[in-house]
Amino acid sequence: MDRRESLKSMILGSMAVGLSLESCVTTTDPELINDKIWKYSYGRTPAEAAFDEELLCTQYFEDSELETIRVLANLILPPNEKGTIEQAGVVEFIEFMVKDVPEFQVKIRGGMMWLNGYCNSKYNTVFTLCTEDQQKEVLDGIAYPDPEAKEQVQEVQFFSLMRNLVLTGYFTSEIGIKELDYRGNTSNVWDGVPQEVLEDHGLSYDPEWIAKCLDPNERDIKAEWDDDGNLVS
Repeated sequence: MDRRESLKSMILGSMAVGLSLESCVTTTDPELINDKIWKYSYGRTPAEAAFDEELLCTQYFEDSELETIRVLANLILPPNEKGTIEQAGVVEFIEFMVKDVPEFQVKIRGGMMWLNGYCNSKYNTVFTLCTEDQQKEVLDGIAYPDPEAKEQVQEVQFFSLMRNLVLTGYFTSEIGIKELDYRGNTSNVWDGVPQEVLEDHGLSYDPEWIAKCLDPNERDIKAEWDDDGNLVS
């Protein structure tokens, strides 16, 4: 099992990080997020849709922070032929989550400040401008911690939270679900007992009963109903 396959089994977990910072949320022009709102409208009650729209009309992270999240996410889950962090909208997902779950805000922003501070002191530049080898060297120190260690506890918890959010964002996206080969509520197709087997046993299906069964060739056709609740097709 490769690294990407093993990551699929991980789920979202909230980790406590004792980083205290002031948070701020800036307002985004609603016209700029119209293309986002409709994506979240399916299956939402009016109250839920209004709440989602309110979150989508604001931006918590600065653009430079979003770029840090993008770089970090690609290191956590590198792109492959099946999909990328960008295609799955993982950065947008994390931006949404920190507004929906405010306790994530200072934890993630504080962790990114630590990344930049550490990289500045060691490599004389911010995390996103470090080489990939340097970035991985920094992350190795907090991605595979010693359970008994008493140092970098907050940093380890920050990375754990980010890793869980990245994996959740990717593998709950359309691309990620396809990569998992998750079928969901897809009807199975069974054509019944083969005709030659029925003939060998002298059996046959009742035509009237067969007429009531779903035609496998029509399983993807959506049923239509009239205003009185009668099946049209």
